[in-house]
Amino acid sequence: MHLLSTFARFTMADSLTNATKPTKPSASRVIEVHQYHALRPGPRLLVMGGVHGNETAGPIAIRQILAEFAEGRRILHRGTLTFVPVANPVAWAAGRREGDRNLNRDFRPSLSPENVEDRIATRLGPILASHDVLVDLHTFSAPGEPFVFFGPADNQEELEPFRRSAEEERLAQAIGPRRLVYGWLAAYAKGVRRRQNGSISYGIGTTEYMRAHGGYAVTVECGQHLDPEAPAVARAAIDNALRLLDMGGLLPEEGAAPATCHDHDAPPAAEPSPDFSRSEFTPPADDQAARFELIELYDVFDRHATGDRFARDWRSFDRVAAGEPIAFRADGLPLTAPEDGYVVFPNPGTPPGREWFYFARPGRRLLR
Repeated sequence: MHLLSTFARFTMADSLTNATKPTKPSASRVIEVHQYHALRPGPRLLVMGGVHGNETAGPIAIRQILAEFAEGRRILHRGTLTFVPVANPVAWAAGRREGDRNLNRDFRPSLSPENVEDRIATRLGPILASHDVLVDLHTFSAPGEPFVFFGPADNQEELEPFRRSAEEERLAQAIGPRRLVYGWLAAYAKGVRRRQNGSISYGIGTTEYMRAHGGYAVTVECGQHLDPEAPAVARAAIDNALRLLDMGGLLPEEGAAPATCHDHDAPPAAEPSPDFSRSEFTPPADDQAARFELIELYDVFDRHATGDRFARDWRSFDRVAAGEPIAFRADGLPLTAPEDGYVVFPNPGTPPGREWFYFARPGRRLLR
């Protein structure tokens, strides 16, 4: 097996807990990192779970795959594969979404960390920057189907310049869920411009950080937090990413016909330099609508007062017609849909001054 495995525990300066529930205080100040190096060159893929401590599907799926590597049932053909089962061990140990703040906001290393998430991001940032591809596994609170967040089209704009959208779009399409969502940072920026003392940096999460450092990334929302099927969605996302990147997977069961794959053990004859931007997963453009539900996050609305209320009990990605009231301000002013679209991430418990809901519309991008 062409595989070299590295296991590392990164000790934190403050009281962080182990990625599994610790039984001894001495095991409580680490982030687990598992890394596998194949002897053939290839992509550097990072898979993370537990960015939010109450989201268990990613850690469960990652640990299943780690066990398969340990048992010799899984092989890495090429490249580097890194797993961080629980990115926020403090929140994980407490069984809550965050420690001091949301780790998936204002994600950046800090020279003067002020809270535990600052310290975690300072450790995780260099790990992200040393990889080509990130798959970040999450779940959500309200009922709904799994979906994938991906980033902007190639651009040179100040907000989120990017040049690897073709690779990222292919990854989003291959990862599993049929609902694909983009436009996060652009929509968030609209809210920041209307918000007193708002900062665009608070819209920067793991995937935005990855793009800013030359890689590409997707966030996989694997289902509701306690959905028993969510770990299977997370596991499929990992396998689909490995398959797309031609990095390896499970070995066939004894007696089963071997899966057709490249002969990674045969020495290549005059092999050209590998081009990891190419893949076989290129669904026809005219089949896009049948394969996927493409959605663009378009705007965000803050709650201004406790008297602000929703027009009805919305679920995320509920459809709304143009002109239909979504919510009412405390003075009775309606907030209506500017066009046919979706209500996304409605939170009736949002405190004043925070994001209340997003408006989304059918996506207009042509995926490659």
